[in-house]
Amino acid sequence: MEALRKIDIKYVKGIGPKRAELLTKQLDIHTAYDLVHHFPTSYLDRSTFYSIRDLTADMPTIQVCGRFVSLNVLGEGARMRLVGLFSDGSATMEVVWFQSIKTIRKNIILGEQYVLFGKPGMFNGRPQLVHPEVDTLKTAATRQGMRGVYPLTETLRNRGIGTRQLQEWISNVLSSRPKFSENLPPSVLEQYRLMGADDAIRQLHHPTSPDLLKKARERMKFEELFMIQVDMLRRARRRKMATDGFRFTRVGNFFNNFYNTCLPFPLTNAQKRVIKEIRANCNTGHQMNRLVQGDVGSGKTLVALMAMLLALDNGFQACLMAPTEILATQHYETLSKMAAAAGVNVRLLTGSTRKRDRESIHAGLADGSLHILVGTHAVLEDPVKFQNLGLVVIDEQHRFGVAQRARLWAKNSIPPHVLVMTATPIPRTLAMTVYGDLDVSVIDELPPGRKPVTTLLRYDNAREQVYRGIGRQLAEGRQVYIVYPLIEENEKLDLRSLTEGYEDICEIFNNYRVAFVHGKLKPEEKDHQMNLFASGKAQILVATTVIEVGVNVPNATTMVIENAERFGLSQLHQLRGRVGRGAAQSYCILMSKVKLAKETRERLELMTQTTDGFRIAEADMKFRGPGDIEGTMQSGMPFNLHVANLATDGQIIALARTAAEALLDADPELQHPANVPFRIALESAVSRTADWSQIS
Repeated sequence: MEALRKIDIKYVKGIGPKRAELLTKQLDIHTAYDLVHHFPTSYLDRSTFYSIRDLTADMPTIQVCGRFVSLNVLGEGARMRLVGLFSDGSATMEVVWFQSIKTIRKNIILGEQYVLFGKPGMFNGRPQLVHPEVDTLKTAATRQGMRGVYPLTETLRNRGIGTRQLQEWISNVLSSRPKFSENLPPSVLEQYRLMGADDAIRQLHHPTSPDLLKKARERMKFEELFMIQVDMLRRARRRKMATDGFRFTRVGNFFNNFYNTCLPFPLTNAQKRVIKEIRANCNTGHQMNRLVQGDVGSGKTLVALMAMLLALDNGFQACLMAPTEILATQHYETLSKMAAAAGVNVRLLTGSTRKRDRESIHAGLADGSLHILVGTHAVLEDPVKFQNLGLVVIDEQHRFGVAQRARLWAKNSIPPHVLVMTATPIPRTLAMTVYGDLDVSVIDELPPGRKPVTTLLRYDNAREQVYRGIGRQLAEGRQVYIVYPLIEENEKLDLRSLTEGYEDICEIFNNYRVAFVHGKLKPEEKDHQMNLFASGKAQILVATTVIEVGVNVPNATTMVIENAERFGLSQLHQLRGRVGRGAAQSYCILMSKVKLAKETRERLELMTQTTDGFRIAEADMKFRGPGDIEGTMQSGMPFNLHVANLATDGQIIALARTAAEALLDADPELQHPANVPFRIALESAVSRTADWSQIS
């Protein structure tokens, strides 16, 4: 395998410098190794021949065998086309080309037998093939059976590079290699009964049976995921051993006073468990890097506060960083309210903090009188210097750049402990990859007394009924969110816009004050509108998804989400979490058009059946794939996934994790001779990826 990594793609037979440049730019293929690991995403069956008389437009790709009866060039200039009449004895069909006309006309001989392969269509009631592949009988014989379809770009297709060309080049590499060496440790191959590397690579490109193809795909999926798990676990273990951390040995007055006199409600068992995990982590002498994952309303902020109180009891300061000013302000108000009676000094630092207040904050940080600083990116600025920063809490950390977060670690001589919070539930198996190098704590209980939000699916024809329900909530003194997917009307999309909706709501509920907020508002105007709603001066808030996080209005009991079919399940769940924060029963109304695709209707109906964020996250991955979740990875993946799929291969992820832990337990540095080939392959794969594990 290592030899292939050293062969530039331009030296592969049939490619050359110009095509190599295209492949590198379009598919990130640099070497012969990259080429043979560019696997098909699907397969076509070329084992069956069809009769022209049996062809229909709804068939997938087919192949027919026969002769060209005629072949004519029609039209001129841009409208020029090559039209052939093809017969297999049962019927005739039209075959059309719009490109490479001279070459195709020159190579086809009337009366000779050919095999055509393509997607059939109908033209004037007769079967037609447009731009089919044309093979002689001899060539077609080598293409029978299952045939891979390779991922390509439109640019490559326009330059004449298609699946056939890729397959030929890959075949040239495969034929030049007597056998591909094995990367995986023998113990792993044997325990999980995996196909060997050579067989797997060749079967993926040239499968000889569906069963062997399945085994080949399983093997390559396992290898990709196993490499990721070993890489993440090895770096995490090294970091724990190499990175010193402050010891939080005392539980003192700050923690005890708060717990005994200020706790707003009894801790759930899940919260107690997570606090114990944090305490144990902060007393090892190594830096903590822990993720606290909890559903909306599960009490993550309270757990974070108690962790920060532990820091204070041990002579350290703490910092909480949030991605937006609205969310930072929300955290500041929550923490100040809860911790003030315990004598904790909490301040807020954002981009809009006045100069005089900034100077006061800087002084308090320097002399240690300021215990907890809450802020946005502003806390990263050079003038912000702590006397003794011991704990950093980051909310929704994927919204911060890695290099930005690194600046926080440099604010003490020893990196502070790190506690990451996310309200985006991530399925357990996916979390092994997304947060594979973090210790993970899960708060899987809601505080007692919180009523589940009732979620209803309503269609546009029931809008008056929905408005009557809103009116009843407003009459009882409650507040209402109405969320739109767009700011302004878009003629191309049949969606209700915020500006149109705002005017309608103002007219329908003219006895109530309506605030509005969206991402394009200036920060000061956005804050003003949000404060109108949060203070109760406005009873209705018309908004885009800017309110997805960071809004806590216990008096808001109803949320209406327009065009709910346009949102992912996880986003709908986040939005729904804005209500149900008080004692009153709350409602989430999903508004949708009547005509929906079956899958879309199933998604929305699932929202009405459960408030379990983890179940919703599982379903969202199955419906939409891992999508943005993959983009939240802390350390980057060792290489792109060619075969494995984070959304659907959860079982293999779990197996790969178990195998990786066992391997590193037995051979932490992969020094055993049997593991050396795997170590070399792993290090070669990750050599192009920056190592950010120290600041995860």
